[in-house]
Amino acid sequence: GVVTRAHKAAAPAEAWFARRDWKPFAFQRDVWAAMADGRSGLLHATTGSGKTYAVWWGALLRGLALSAPRPAEAVRPPRGSRKVAEPHFLERVPSTGAPPLGVLWLTPMRALAADTTRAIQTPVAELGLNWTVGQRTGDTPSAERARQDRRFPSALVTTPESLSLMLTRENAQAELSGVHTVIVDEWHELMGNKRGVQVQLALARLRRWNPQLVVWGLSATLGNLPDAMQVLLGDAGSAGVMVQGRADKRLLIDTLLPDNPGRFSWGGHLGKQMQLPVIAEIERSTTTLVFVNVRSQAEIWYQLLLQERPEWAGVVALHHGSLDREVREWVELGLKEGRLKAVVATSSLDLGVDFLPVERVLQIGSAKGVARLLQRAGRSGHAPGRPSRITLVPTNTLELIEAVAARRAAHAGRIEKRATPEKPLDVLVQHLVSVALGGGFTPSGLLAEVRSSHAYRDLTDAEFQWALDFVVQGGASLTAYPEYHRVQLVDGAYRVPDRSIARRHRLQIGTIVSDSVMQVKYLTGGRIGTVEEGFVARLRAGDCFVFAGRTLEYVRTQEMTAYVKRATKPKGVITSWAGAKMPLSSELADSVLEVLAGVVGVVGAVGSGKAGLKDGDSIDTMGEPELEAARPMLETQLRLSRLPTPSTLLIERFQSREGQHLFIYPFAGRNAHIGLGSLLAWRLAKDAPNTFSISINDYGFELLSAEPVDLAPLLDKRLFSVADLLHDVLASLNSSELASRRFREIARVAGLIFTGYPRQPKSTRQLQASSSLFFEVFRKYDADNLLLTQAQTEVLSQELDIGRLTATLDKIAARRIDFVELKAPSPFCLPLMVERLREKLSTEKLADRLQRMIRDAEKVADKQPPPP
Repeated sequence: GVVTRAHKAAAPAEAWFARRDWKPFAFQRDVWAAMADGRSGLLHATTGSGKTYAVWWGALLRGLALSAPRPAEAVRPPRGSRKVAEPHFLERVPSTGAPPLGVLWLTPMRALAADTTRAIQTPVAELGLNWTVGQRTGDTPSAERARQDRRFPSALVTTPESLSLMLTRENAQAELSGVHTVIVDEWHELMGNKRGVQVQLALARLRRWNPQLVVWGLSATLGNLPDAMQVLLGDAGSAGVMVQGRADKRLLIDTLLPDNPGRFSWGGHLGKQMQLPVIAEIERSTTTLVFVNVRSQAEIWYQLLLQERPEWAGVVALHHGSLDREVREWVELGLKEGRLKAVVATSSLDLGVDFLPVERVLQIGSAKGVARLLQRAGRSGHAPGRPSRITLVPTNTLELIEAVAARRAAHAGRIEKRATPEKPLDVLVQHLVSVALGGGFTPSGLLAEVRSSHAYRDLTDAEFQWALDFVVQGGASLTAYPEYHRVQLVDGAYRVPDRSIARRHRLQIGTIVSDSVMQVKYLTGGRIGTVEEGFVARLRAGDCFVFAGRTLEYVRTQEMTAYVKRATKPKGVITSWAGAKMPLSSELADSVLEVLAGVVGVVGAVGSGKAGLKDGDSIDTMGEPELEAARPMLETQLRLSRLPTPSTLLIERFQSREGQHLFIYPFAGRNAHIGLGSLLAWRLAKDAPNTFSISINDYGFELLSAEPVDLAPLLDKRLFSVADLLHDVLASLNSSELASRRFREIARVAGLIFTGYPRQPKSTRQLQASSSLFFEVFRKYDADNLLLTQAQTEVLSQELDIGRLTATLDKIAARRIDFVELKAPSPFCLPLMVERLREKLSTEKLADRLQRMIRDAEKVADKQPPPP
């Protein structure tokens, strides 16, 4: 048959695959063909299926085609010389000098940068190409940066922050206008936050300099692929190509069942009980990744493993973002070389790092989302043809049900959707200063460029003018302060003439905002990592804490460095980090309700206020081992109360010496429950003054009131009305304080607050004081400041998840209320009571209190008719 131009262009890739005894997949060839035609797109494929070489060979072939001389100039072999069949395209590549920068590979994590660089160097080296490959991140040594400043490599692996910094170089257009291909790895990780907006703006700038720019995004876990491609490509999204990769990779999701899950359980209840089963799983495997959700949990589980197996010291490691770079790199290399038995890790190892020796992946506790579960499962079997397996380790009995729900949702492909932020003006303000540094801009040209990105497609003239005025004169309230006149009109273009302002801006480019961190170092020298300033502030000399898997004794703080020494005591407090817990995703929450709906076959007395399990009723565990293990808890819940379902809203009431407890289970996730709990408490107290304590988890919330509550507006669903929702939510919370806290982050991104010079960072207290001052000044003298409006919008959309809250109220309107008067705490409400009691009781007192509560509840449950 006829060989197409695309197939001819891909011949070098086909030959390279053949020499390795590989055969390209159809989706890889589709990407090569699309990129050869100059088309952009999104590649969605399972982890470990070959995405990297699909887009890298596409970029490589595109670069070679663009650098090839016209046919008349093509180099012909001398007459009589032997014809070389492979690789014939090298005849057209100039033999002297590497090509200029043509390919940018954007990655969300530094660890991925190093791994990606190694992967894409392989074909370049094996084919003897004169391309150079480099990486540029916050970890790149200064000597390497200096070499790149003189001449960038042909292909550069970098992060969104480093790319934005490159845009601030005076000759940025000359250096970057030759970029013909941009690959955005793990696009799902960037799309839903301001880092993704940074990428959109950078791509708009590169596309203006080179209208033929080809952009490809990579992802394995996205539920809204067309939207994701549109966000990535902006104005060019309609012409994009969607390539769906291999879907036949086997995925195994199972659960490590506890011996005695019990009838009652709460957050972390089963953690210690699972220590030995986890160790047994690790012993049966070559290399295991043990994933947890937060850094403090990683420290705890690392200690649990070594307490039981001290001989594992040196072959069991810890990995999270606060550890020193050298420690993280040592762990990553140990995984690659198969020297480590197990690594306890957070999301720092979630993404596409290729660890072929990893045989098993364990997930401690709930992954909270289907996408995260799939991402972590993909760390095992990270190669085409190898199955991925993840084993869930429940830390409470409700997570057994969540495991079933997660498996069903994953196999059904119910992956979470990601939404991009809309018009974040703090990012736009930062970008204006960056572009002014990188050669300057004219307003009309830059406005059109910014609007070509998806996030700012609806940016108005007035909003752009406000942002421009803000960087030129500090807006309406900062005109008297020269340091906020960052951009000035010079020779017909807006530029940054002040060198000190330029330096300060470059030092804090980016949208990642966290509390101030302090280096942790030994007195004798040697860095260990970083911890948040707030944690160190609570320590006194001689206090011991666990960090980086070691027990350390705090000595002193000097110049934002916490000096420590090895502790002689075996125990210490676990290092804690600020930050909200991950909320349960809507997809997973809905799946949990569906599982619960299928558990009960026949339930009588619906809506009568009586318990749900009686003679003649049955529980159907559907052959699921997790549900069979959870049977005692489910039967106890049904004896004392009911189970929530997609068509019912369970409300429980319990009277104790503390007051009246109301337990409501919308299954909307932690963030939505914060808003919903506060909203209902405010509405209940509006007509009948009362005092409420609120406790939340992912399944529901508790309202504890000093005085009895009139249940009529709750049971007839008047309290769940969406009328005046925004007003009531803001009135029910300290919205001013929430907005002020959110404004701190916005002020840093927008460049209002300077975080300090290297080795001279400002303290958290200084930054908070500065942001609070700006917040109050703007409120009093510049009420129309759009950064204030953005702060309130982000509080509603992100912290309170107003969209999900509205959707939850709409769902409740369609559900039947199941109200149960409890004679004793139910298995579902006990975790909520524990969340509240933990705040005011010591561990010992809490244990005693729980024992009494469980003993009384079991007595009540045992009096109910047993299940058939």
